[in-house]
Formats: sequence, C-alpha cells, structure tokens
Amino acid sequence: MVSLPGLKELIESISRERNLPRMAVQSAIREALLKGYERYRRAQNLDRKQFDEDYFENFDVQLDVEEEGFRVVATKTIVEQVSNTDHEIALQQVQDMGGEEAQLGQEVVLDVTPDQGEFGRMAAMQTKQVLAQKLRDQQRQLIQEEFQDLEGTVLQARVLRFERQSVILAVSSGFGQPEVEAELPKREQLPNDNYRIGATFKVYLKKVSQGQQRGPQLLVSRADAGLVVYLFANEVPEIEDEVVRIVAVAREANPPSRHVGPRTKIAVDTLDRDVDPVGACIGARGSRIQVVVNELRGEKIDVIRWSPDPATYIANALSPARVDEVRLMDPETRQTHVLVAEDQLSLAIGKEGQNVRLAARLTGWKIDIKDKAKYDHAAEDAKFAAARAKYAAELEEIEEEELDEEEFKDENQSELEDELDNEIEDELDNEIEDELYDRDAE
Repeated sequence: MVSLPGLKELIESISRERNLPRMAVQSAIREALLKGYERYRRAQNLDRKQFDEDYFENFDVQLDVEEEGFRVVATKTIVEQVSNTDHEIALQQVQDMGGEEAQLGQEVVLDVTPDQGEFGRMAAMQTKQVLAQKLRDQQRQLIQEEFQDLEGTVLQARVLRFERQSVILAVSSGFGQPEVEAELPKREQLPNDNYRIGATFKVYLKKVSQGQQRGPQLLVSRADAGLVVYLFANEVPEIEDEVVRIVAVAREANPPSRHVGPRTKIAVDTLDRDVDPVGACIGARGSRIQVVVNELRGEKIDVIRWSPDPATYIANALSPARVDEVRLMDPETRQTHVLVAEDQLSLAIGKEGQNVRLAARLTGWKIDIKDKAKYDHAAEDAKFAAARAKYAAELEEIEEEELDEEEFKDENQSELEDELDNEIEDELDNEIEDELYDRDAE
C-alpha cells in the first residue's frame, strides 16, 4: 500500500470548503490516483506496449482512509497461456497462490501497487494536477442534480462580487442547503437595482448548464417574465388556489431607450363570476401589487382582464388609455386598427411606443393606433381590400410557379425513365443477337 499522510484531514478540509459530501471527495481522489497510476505506467513503459484508450479499464484504486493510504488493483482473467500480463493471469499461478478451485475464464482481483518510492512521488504530483479538475467535475455534477428540477422557479440570492458586467450571486436550493454561485448577466439585470456586496434579491432560475465551461453553471434573471408570475402567485392566494389564472405576460425590463422605465402588462382571468381577477391581483388599496412593484424596484405594472373576444382584449391591453373602437382589419394576419380620441393618442402609444408595443406582445396582434376624428372607414377598408387582393394574386402566382416546376420535374423524370428503358432494351437486344450468333457458329 502506498502511504498518503494526512489523507483523512484532506478529505475533511475539501468537503468543508467545497460543500461536497465526503464520499464525493473520496471518489474524486480515487479517480485522480487512478489517472496518476495510468500516467506512471505510460511514462515507465519499458516494454513499449501499445496503450489504447480502454487499456486501463480493468484497473482500480482502493482507498484506505483509516490507514491513510491506497493500493492499485487489477481484475485479470484466468487463462492457460498469458498473452498480456496486465489483463490475464495463468491458471497455474493462481493455483500456486492458493486458488486450487480456480477455473479458466474466471476473474480475480490482484494487488498490483508499484513500489512506494518512485511511484509514490510521481503519483503525488499527478494526483495534485488531476484532483482539482475531478473535484470541479464532482461539484458541477452535484449542482446539476440539485438544481435541474428548480429551473423556472425563483430563488433568494445574495451579491458576492462582480465579474465584467455580470453580478455573481450566492443562491441555495432550500433552507439549510449550502450556497452555490450563480451568474446574473447584464442583459438579465434591472436598471433600478442597486447591486452592492451583500444585497439580497429574488431571482428567476433561467438555466442550469450541463457542460464543463468555466464559471457558474446557474444562469439567473431579474428581467424574465417568470419572476413577475412568481411574485404575483406568491402574493395573490387566488392565483395559488387556481381561482385566478395568469393568461399572458409581456415585460420590457430593459427598454431600448434610457428615457423609458421598465414596464409589465399582465392579463388575468377567472371562471368564478363572484371574483374580480384584476382586483384580486391589485389588492385592497393596491396592497398586493405594491409588494410586487417594490420587489421590482418601482417597475410599472398594468394588470388587465383577459377576454376571448380579440377586440375587447386589445382594448383592455392598451390600458390606461381609453379606446373608442377596435377594428380587426385582417384576422388572418392579425392586424387591427384602434381608434382613440386625440387626447388619448399619446397615452395609447406610450412613451417611445412602449404601451402599444407591450399591448401587441401581450395580445399577439399588430396594433395600429389611429386618431378617431381623422379616420376614414371607407378608405381604410378599400386599402385593406386592395392589399388582400394583391396578396392573394401573388400567392396564386407563386403556387402556379411551383406547379409548373413540379410538372417540369415530372416531364424530365419521365424522359429520363424512357431513355433508361430504351438503353436497357438495346442492351438486351445486343445480348440476344450475340447469343444467337454464337449458337449459329457452333
């Protein structure tokens, strides 16, 4: 056995510092020692053997924590005549070692640990190099197993440090669980957040990476719409009890212009006639929605009533503007004209178009805001009718071109098949003539 002084203390220290179970640390050390043995054997290859990738699969390392040492063992097959001493052992040798009942084809596990001296020094160096990577692999695997089922949920986070434009946070999968690092990239941050060391936030777990890339493997967000959904579900019992449901959310947490603040529109509905879904989300004197607004650092939130009628839904989505008429110009392409009074135009469009942009995203319709006083119904209808006719004509032309192309392909295919048939017939005729000529010659 090769001695490893301080092994027990090393395992305890790594387990404590990296929040890893002792068995996971022992497994990493075993793998590192085995890799060290493999490198030792390759370096000491006096017989110039060809070591392929799977050559050392029958080798293992047995770690003795109490004795603070390890041994290398190999599983060998019992054969009559040995061709590879690393994988095979002679039946006579096994019997000489006391295995009188051994039979050909059986496997035995043997201690093949090299001498303490040179191997011990090399193993220590190789193990140190490999161990760090093995521990990282173990840690990433444990994090993946712990957090993969938590994707799409919200975690409590604490600011640790800053790397480039990202904020590195400490998060936990639950009470009493160790903290791990998560990355909050610039694009997922809120402009009104004050990210200082030690500050705490609720974050949305967006992705758990499975690869071996460097850095935190948890990607979290403060800008995702999922965070808004969670905050409302946590604050509104009717949502938790499924009396009120959130139908759609449109969020602009990082507007394209710094002159416009973050804003969210959320559409809610209920099957209970006695429940006001909008009022349930807002709460008495705005108490419930204010909790959400505070967590999102003052983000504006519009809660609107969902409707199966597109015109009603679109009008609601443009809140707080008052809508006079919604004209569904083309349901197929989901284009609509919304007519409002002149004094409602800027409110309906919103600052730099934010209100209408979010309403369009929420409803899935292309919304064109029009001044009711200047709107010509007949002219707009004629314009859309002409556009639809043009579109239909272009579509018909494309279909005809595709049909002509298919017919052309069919004709070419038919011609090729005819040519091939003729070539085959000519070849058969020539073979028959040759056969008849040979018979006449005989």
